[in-house]
Amino acid sequence: MQRISTRNARFQVWQSYLTNRTKRHRAGEFLVQGVRPISLAVDNGWPVRAVIHDASRPLSRWAQELYQRLPGVERVAMEPELLAELGEKDAEVLAVVEMPPDDLDRIPVGPDFLGVVFDRPTGPGNIGSIIRSADAFGADGVIVTGHAADVYDPKAVRATTGSLFGIPAVRAPSHREVIEWVRRTTGVPIVVVGTDEHGSVDVFEYDLTQPTLLLIGNETSGLSAAWKEAADALVRIPITGSASSLNAANAATAVLYEVSRQRSHSSKTR
Repeated sequence: MQRISTRNARFQVWQSYLTNRTKRHRAGEFLVQGVRPISLAVDNGWPVRAVIHDASRPLSRWAQELYQRLPGVERVAMEPELLAELGEKDAEVLAVVEMPPDDLDRIPVGPDFLGVVFDRPTGPGNIGSIIRSADAFGADGVIVTGHAADVYDPKAVRATTGSLFGIPAVRAPSHREVIEWVRRTTGVPIVVVGTDEHGSVDVFEYDLTQPTLLLIGNETSGLSAAWKEAADALVRIPITGSASSLNAANAATAVLYEVSRQRSHSSKTR
């Protein structure tokens, strides 16, 4: 077991992951905190490279069981004030977790396929919230396209509350790679449905029981022209009151709920 009591080189590398996207991705790893997220990462087979715990207190039963589940993992005992700089103030354990490849084929495609594309998001918290909603409503995966905030930003990871480890979240350079992937999914005719405040049909009037790739646009400018052109349909969420639009994460959640509602109703009426 290694003990870290000063801001040595190892500590500085991990600290850089909190703010430096380039260093995270060069190393291919990121920090995870919280009992539920770490447990889900292990449950779903994500490689854990190191576990860092508070050197000043005995390990909880959960932390002891975590080490038992990861017999070969590197163990690091860290002074609490340093651990607090890497995570929340009262964090007992942090995990250094390996990033999976950005491979669209990680996302399973079947007859009930539901995928979510988030186009050029600027807020990592919104990415995390959409991953969480996608997981909650049965999506098979989330794709982040274009110049965007990072899926593995600490704010994004925290906002998923562990759902990042439950469904694949893949980054793609542009719409082209995603459309090519959709065309490769032989045997499953996927409909590409964009959300837009000027869409031609209300979301609850569109058939979302078919295999669907749902498009969510940038928080400020919405979907790109390229994605709008690639969509088979553009749907809108009817809203009232003085609000002119919904936050991207809220809009995604509303549409994902509608997908779940339609599919649940369809299965009951078969």
